[in-house]
Amino acid sequence: MPKHRYLTIYVLCCAVLAPAQQPKKDKMTHHATGPFEVKLTPPTPEAANPPVGRTTIEKQFHGELEAVSQGQMLSALTSTKGSAGYVAIEIVKGTLGGHKGTFVLQHSGTMDRGKSQLNVTVVLDSGTDELRGLSGSMKIRNEPGGKHFYDFDYQIATAP
Repeated sequence: MPKHRYLTIYVLCCAVLAPAQQPKKDKMTHHATGPFEVKLTPPTPEAANPPVGRTTIEKQFHGELEAVSQGQMLSALTSTKGSAGYVAIEIVKGTLGGHKGTFVLQHSGTMDRGKSQLNVTVVLDSGTDELRGLSGSMKIRNEPGGKHFYDFDYQIATAP
């Protein structure tokens, strides 16, 4: 499957904010925003099994979230133009709001004839070090010219 088809699925699915998760304890919700770069590496043509494809993800986040991430995306295309789906898991390592650690983001996106829905949420209890107790959701924005931005609403709760 051509590389641009995987990028198209990713870009079109990255449009809708996921519902916020509830923190373990009442904590103030924080908002982080900034740009990021993404590199998608699709499988080699010999390894591809259309309509399902597996792609590696590498990101560099800037702004309130200064971090790198690595992940895997599975995507499926349908015979209907503009309809597809993807799931992904990415491990993020860096600093969020001055707190260092790692956490896991889970993506679930669908496209229905070009209309996209995307949920990107923190996997609960995946935060390490100063990011223990992290919960939240992220929205991904794609601007003209291929620029990517994130909007991340999150909470860091203390352990119960």
